[in-house]
Amino acid sequence: MNKRTCLYDRHVALGALVQPFGGFDMPIQYSSIIEEHNAVRQHCGVFDVSHMGETFISGEDAERFVNHIFTNDVTGAPIGQIFYGMMCYPDGGTVDDLLVYKMGEQLYFLVINAANIDKDVEWIMTSAEGFNVNIDHCSERYGQLAVQGPEAETVMEEVLQIPCKDLVFYTAKTLNVDGVEVIVSRTGYTGEDGFEIYGSHEYIVNQWDKLMESGRCKPCGLGCRDTLRFEVGLPLYGDELSQDISPVMAGFSMFCKFDKPEFIGKEALLKQKTEGVARRLRGLMLDDRAVPRHGYKVLKDGVEVGEVTTGYRLISVDQSCAVALVDSSLKLGDRVEVQIRKKTFPATIVKKKFYDKHYKK
Repeated sequence: MNKRTCLYDRHVALGALVQPFGGFDMPIQYSSIIEEHNAVRQHCGVFDVSHMGETFISGEDAERFVNHIFTNDVTGAPIGQIFYGMMCYPDGGTVDDLLVYKMGEQLYFLVINAANIDKDVEWIMTSAEGFNVNIDHCSERYGQLAVQGPEAETVMEEVLQIPCKDLVFYTAKTLNVDGVEVIVSRTGYTGEDGFEIYGSHEYIVNQWDKLMESGRCKPCGLGCRDTLRFEVGLPLYGDELSQDISPVMAGFSMFCKFDKPEFIGKEALLKQKTEGVARRLRGLMLDDRAVPRHGYKVLKDGVEVGEVTTGYRLISVDQSCAVALVDSSLKLGDRVEVQIRKKTFPATIVKKKFYDKHYKK
């Protein structure tokens, strides 16, 4: 049986389409994916992301341990700084992509993907041998909201009375609200300005109710979360990153800090970066309105050269696009075909970002 978030009853009451995702029953859409997508691009939308996993790492070796399991470098970071990166296997394959929040001296808050919670926590635990750290898996204690869109800051300040103007992009802070500790951050998985709120289940339900009562924030499902992230070139684990798709293959070498003394997978990833990889992720723009989907074949002169990881008829730019894992010999501007059922449709290799991000710097 799938798990349910603290907001499940609210989704059902709003008539959401609820489907399994990452081991949870989650809202896919409330009105329509297009309507919700446009609400986030133009105004403000709120997502229940309480299915995400959270883990605290503390102790005298916390910084060294986080650097050991994480491709990015947290050395000497100021409190409140957030980092994006990956945990990798020794062969360079991706365990998960995640966010690491520095919440205090030797205190880190890891946010991991819902479908990977059990696997990730086990990986973190088994990697901790020889480090003096405390690992507190706290996913069951936290609910999480993502308030996203150009009006997100105003909604946070005016509707929820959460002071957040002081947060710059990729920073976080802890608030004490009526004796309850709440973490607020400014990141986002939509390409728009936005905030995340982590708190107790009761607190998150109360905040959701305030947002719904205000009429200033549209409830959004995971359907438009996927279209939004895809347009701006952000990966989804299981599609653009996996045990078989390394950060280098996915084009995320910038989040692998090879000047660190060590991290799990460093040698394999460095070899991939210096010697090259057989396949890498590329964007595709189709000539036609046909929609490519995960797993569809990519052909070059009739010969299979890769397969689609994600594809959509993009909402913000009205164009059929895809990201595909293809032979690394293919260059920007090359012409290929995508096999959609029994027909093939011509496409051009392009960058894998189709819409510009609008984060507040």
